[in-house]
Amino acid sequence: MSLLASKSPLYATFKSLGVLYLFILFGLFLDSFYMLEITKDAQFYANISMFIGFAITFCYVNKRTKELMIYAVIIGIIGEYLFSIALGMYTYRLENIPHYVPPGHALVYVAVLYFSKAKSIIKNRIKIEWFLAIFILIYATVFLVFKNDVFGFVMTIATLFILRNKPRERLFYLTMYISVAYLEIIGTNYLCWKWPVRAWGVFDFLPSHNPPSGISFFYFLLDLGCLWIYKKRHKLAWSRMKNIRKFKLKISKETN
Repeated sequence: MSLLASKSPLYATFKSLGVLYLFILFGLFLDSFYMLEITKDAQFYANISMFIGFAITFCYVNKRTKELMIYAVIIGIIGEYLFSIALGMYTYRLENIPHYVPPGHALVYVAVLYFSKAKSIIKNRIKIEWFLAIFILIYATVFLVFKNDVFGFVMTIATLFILRNKPRERLFYLTMYISVAYLEIIGTNYLCWKWPVRAWGVFDFLPSHNPPSGISFFYFLLDLGCLWIYKKRHKLAWSRMKNIRKFKLKISKETN
């Protein structure tokens, strides 16, 4: 059964986010402090696991998504060296950029994209968006109150504020928030990377938890970057798609 055409929200969720979350749990375990008790080559095994997972996913997705995955890897490399190495926003266990990280960004991007495009999910979109928004607000508030995570809370509010007038993107980014929060909790608890006690280790007025709750805010850059490159490479196709969207919106308004 096709994930996108599935009539079951549970099936669509498991085939996209469920598989992603299981892969994150397993893949990051290979680079965890648990594995270090067994081997010094923990990161090597995590890299191999990621390359296999990336290759399998790449073979199954359509041509457009393949292209977006490549862009996500490129942007991921640039972003990691900028935010981690240059700006010191967070630090990996070996103080490097693990090879599994940029392809990992692409897998998160694709899983969330397919989840948000599945027909069964779109059918229940409003309910899912409300559930995710309420969960996110509670999650960030708990981190603020009990972990003094001002940095994460500020980014969470900024995310929700931006999405209030973005109905087409809302489900994607709310789902991305949850997925990145899960990824960060697993990665930091495995000691694969860590965040400083304040934003960038510099701003005292923005104390942060390890990890900060709203760090998915920076995934806006990943999505916007991928779409920007795709638009530049496919100007005619993108223009046609925009015209089709406008036509459908017009018909929908006239019908209602």
